[in-house]
Amino acid sequence: MFNSKEKKYYVNGEWKSSEKYAELVSPYTKETIALIPQATREEVEEVIDVAYETRQQMAELTAYKRAAILEHIAQLFIENRQQAAEIISLESAKPIKFALAEIDRTIETYKFAAEEAKRLTGEMIPMDAAKNGANRFGYTIEEPLGVIGAITPFNFPQNLVAHKVGPAIAAGNTIVLKPASQTPLSALFLAELIDQTELPKGAYNVVTGSGGTVGDALVESDKVKMITFTGSPAVGISIRNKAGLKKVALELGSNAGVIIDKGVDLSKIVSKCVTGAFSNQGQVCISLQRTYVMDELFDEFIQQFEAGTKKLVIGSPLEESTDISAMIHPKEQERALSWIQEAVQNGAKIITGGTIDNGVLMPTILTDVPSDAKVSCQEVFAPIVVVSRISSIEEGIEAINDSNYGLQAGIFTNNIQTAFKASKLFEVGGVMINDIPTYRVDQMPYGGVKESGTGKEGLKYAIHEMTETKLIVWNQSEE
Repeated sequence: MFNSKEKKYYVNGEWKSSEKYAELVSPYTKETIALIPQATREEVEEVIDVAYETRQQMAELTAYKRAAILEHIAQLFIENRQQAAEIISLESAKPIKFALAEIDRTIETYKFAAEEAKRLTGEMIPMDAAKNGANRFGYTIEEPLGVIGAITPFNFPQNLVAHKVGPAIAAGNTIVLKPASQTPLSALFLAELIDQTELPKGAYNVVTGSGGTVGDALVESDKVKMITFTGSPAVGISIRNKAGLKKVALELGSNAGVIIDKGVDLSKIVSKCVTGAFSNQGQVCISLQRTYVMDELFDEFIQQFEAGTKKLVIGSPLEESTDISAMIHPKEQERALSWIQEAVQNGAKIITGGTIDNGVLMPTILTDVPSDAKVSCQEVFAPIVVVSRISSIEEGIEAINDSNYGLQAGIFTNNIQTAFKASKLFEVGGVMINDIPTYRVDQMPYGGVKESGTGKEGLKYAIHEMTETKLIVWNQSEE
């Protein structure tokens, strides 16, 4: 299937065609790399029916069996690491070295899911701690929800899929996956791998097409018990409004910030900041977008940050040396460029970048940016970083909190009291001490506050989202 340009979607262990197809174009070369089926509403509902009919078979799998299947998926990724990474680079223009790193994380994610599948337990309830609880024995069990509808983004087309598929399988659910329109090949490649495992057919299904057709069908179906979505706040809020009483987990946007305190050794942190700001063309939910530097270090930081940024290699995503390539779509690059221009018109200064060269938006550093400029207050999702001067840590904390988002934030400081203060006062889901806010490993709880979403990813935490807690109480009284 994968050698053919005309792709099929995957349901019940079979590859299916659709009447309509859409061209998939490489973001870097602009060549057509595949034709992707555009499922109709009726076809999506048929896929949901298959997942619904398979839910009991999945629920009956032992924890041992679910873990073994997940371990097998991880092993298949180990065996097909290079091909999986090349598919990511081809369809998303992610530089190959970052695509390989994503596959390595994907392997870890499925391994963590396998481990957590064996640890999915409830708890004992001390019934006799209550006045009327004598002679009663209580405990909880975690039961699968049934059908999980997963809607995933383009920026990590294997690992962010794994963060939905892994916990769904670990918990004993079935999945209908709608991948991002620009990166369906990774989800279809995963189907090829899963097809080789003992996962029941119909437990993992991939349906491609428009968000308006596929996404709405998943959100509106009574047979789908949970929607797990990673994407924009506007779409996430729309999903929540349409979802009724089904469970919803939303990983949405951010404009992540970091504070750099006086006394910090810049030589040890600037390279981290360059990576945090520009990895994957800045198309990362926790990309470093806002940097607040204390007065004493500001000029030196700008100098080192500019020098580090100018060393980045621009080019084809398939070249091993490439650090920066094209963004996901030319319209996104034009949008990001217009945001830079808006900031400049309002007094911002371009330190480096600010242009599109050979189809690639150059990594851009801005200073003197008004806090209400789009590049600061909205999610830029591009290789753009704002650097601002602050005279106190309190000023930096206030600036980071002055946001509709709250996913992760970071602070570099040698003062333990300052670190504790920031950890308490940052209005975010995760605080990184002496690290960039872009730091993530796959077993940690990951999720934000405000418009950054609801719910937590990270295998243990996502599995809990994908189960229902059932209480069982035994009355042992003879009366």
